[in-house]
Amino acid sequence: MTDTILIGRGEEQIHLLGQFGNRHGLVAGATGTGKTVTLLVLAEGFSRMGVPVFMADAKGDVAGLAAAGTPHRRIDERIESIGIEGYRQEPSPVVFWDLWGKLGHPVRATVTEIGPTLLARMLDLNDTQEGVLQVVFRVADEAGLLLLDLKDLRALLNHVSENRATVSSQFGLVNTASIGAIQRRLLALEADGADHFFAEPALQLEDLMRTDLSGRGIINVLSAENLISRPRLYSTFLLWLLSELFEQLPEVGDLDKPKLVFVFDEAHLLFGDCPPALRRRVEQVVRLIRSKGVGVYFCSQNPDDVPNEILGQLGNRVQHALRAFTPRDQKAVRAAAETFVPNPAINVREKITTLGVGEALVSMFGENGVPQPVDAALISPPRCRMGALDDAERQQVRSRSPVGSKYDQTLDRESAYEMLKAEAEAAAKAAEQEAQRLAEKKAASSASRKKSPRRSNRQSTGEAFIKSTVRTIGNSLGREISRNLMGVLFGKK
Repeated sequence: MTDTILIGRGEEQIHLLGQFGNRHGLVAGATGTGKTVTLLVLAEGFSRMGVPVFMADAKGDVAGLAAAGTPHRRIDERIESIGIEGYRQEPSPVVFWDLWGKLGHPVRATVTEIGPTLLARMLDLNDTQEGVLQVVFRVADEAGLLLLDLKDLRALLNHVSENRATVSSQFGLVNTASIGAIQRRLLALEADGADHFFAEPALQLEDLMRTDLSGRGIINVLSAENLISRPRLYSTFLLWLLSELFEQLPEVGDLDKPKLVFVFDEAHLLFGDCPPALRRRVEQVVRLIRSKGVGVYFCSQNPDDVPNEILGQLGNRVQHALRAFTPRDQKAVRAAAETFVPNPAINVREKITTLGVGEALVSMFGENGVPQPVDAALISPPRCRMGALDDAERQQVRSRSPVGSKYDQTLDRESAYEMLKAEAEAAAKAAEQEAQRLAEKKAASSASRKKSPRRSNRQSTGEAFIKSTVRTIGNSLGREISRNLMGVLFGKK
């Protein structure tokens, strides 16, 4: 058969058909029951089918996909029991990714791409604080400010705080308490290493959807050993990536095989404290992304870690053993048993608790597109190494990567931080120049007054004497002229 994955064998061989690979799936089971092996089998199978895969590596052992397995007697026995033909141990084409850029190529996204809703969840903001964050993003859009990294967002928060009266009148009330809370949460997020994630160049989806020269799908492995301890950052990144796939990929309908398979490991971290609005969004994406050729597979310990609205969309099921030690465990066993298509030959509730390592209850879509009755199966062995890589092996794989030259160097182009800083510097320079102009004008006015002093009304002794003498002579001469004139007028000589 072509374009199928041999999952294992129950009464007969059980295959996952490529045409139904986009119908989503669930791999569940208690710790140590073989979930990781099942994920390896799925990833290898899709890769041989020519389908790229993106999956998280929570414990470091998924990285073994990049190395060939080693012969073992128990593997040979399982191959014979299942009836696997053409089995050979071989590596798969793998590209390693890491949010911190240490164990793989850096994975980055811009603040604008994440958006206010997912960022609010990442920061654990309340409704009021999320509303303020929405306003901040709106201000950035109106002003044409690029929000690429955390320093851009921090600079814009300061700008909004300084101009909150104007911003509040245009977009809605902004208070300093909410801005302060957001800034404090950003500091905590930065301490978790998010400053490495919010940067450029941002991850481009086409780089996750590659095949190698032989036509095998590239398996993109996200190093998540440290990321798991930061559940909000981990879950927000995966939800963003799934949303980006949903937004950017075109509708393609039903294909012979998926365009991409996306694996959510530790699914309980995605929904543990997921707000209702975000949960509805995830449900919508999972339901509709199938028509865009993307298959989504969740992996968790208990099926009830996944909300019922999403669980109902997962038709390909592999259920490893569950332990019924506590009331919650017993409830999980009942819930898991009820989600399978019944098989009269199997007591599902009892069988779940007695499965051995490497065994599982399996139900896949049949050729008619209907989930098949559940069967207890022995899971196929993977062809890769079932274990971690050492640093030298990982580095060798990374050196052969086709995308290393594109993502290994960080870019820092002009964005909101630089633009607001330049604006503030220009305003400060203009204010300084105006102050200098006023100072120079004042100094010039003072100097002019000093050069042209006001004359005093007081007279010196010499000036007074001369003026007095002139007045006396003038008066005597005037009286003499007056007497002579009067004598002429009245006939006197």
